[in-house]
Amino acid sequence: MQYPQFFDTIEKIVLYDDLSQFLGVNDGILDFSYADIVKSAGHSCATVAGAYLMALDGLKALYGAELPQRGYIKVELAKEPTIENTGAVGCVLSNITGATTDYGFGGIPTGKYNRRGTLFYAVAMDADVCFTRLDTNEKVYVTYTPQKVVNPMAILKSAIMPDAKEEDVKSFPHRFQEMVKTVFENKDAVITIKKGS
Repeated sequence: MQYPQFFDTIEKIVLYDDLSQFLGVNDGILDFSYADIVKSAGHSCATVAGAYLMALDGLKALYGAELPQRGYIKVELAKEPTIENTGAVGCVLSNITGATTDYGFGGIPTGKYNRRGTLFYAVAMDADVCFTRLDTNEKVYVTYTPQKVVNPMAILKSAIMPDAKEEDVKSFPHRFQEMVKTVFENKDAVITIKKGS
């Protein structure tokens, strides 16, 4: 798969998934690259980049030096899935954390490894996403504000409006991914984290 070179410079998200170990896939250590998430999302944009960064920095804040425990993280989003691109964000976060609404793995016959009932939308909070450790109930609230550094809609409109110039249409794919690169280069500006209880 071909993709922009900057994808390889983005830090991977590493987690431990005991289900993976139980089923004999590996030692339970899973790593997700941005390219992995782009494959499952089908595209790279400011929304997908933001979801990835919220997971990367949010889980670091939640677990510190420990490996995040995939399947034991509750994920809450402030908006309904049909509002803006919240559903796409939820899909990315589900892929990384294992959290699902009612469509995920229901667990083995003993009930262990259940992934359902750990992803929620339209939760009242002063943030975009909340991650909760199910073992300690510790929480972190994460907010993503890409507009601090980029304007994706302006780039998109420059290529799709009736008066779009030919050179803008041709350069759009490169300019759009350069915008995504800018988001990653400025992650400390676009991601805000607050610990909760």
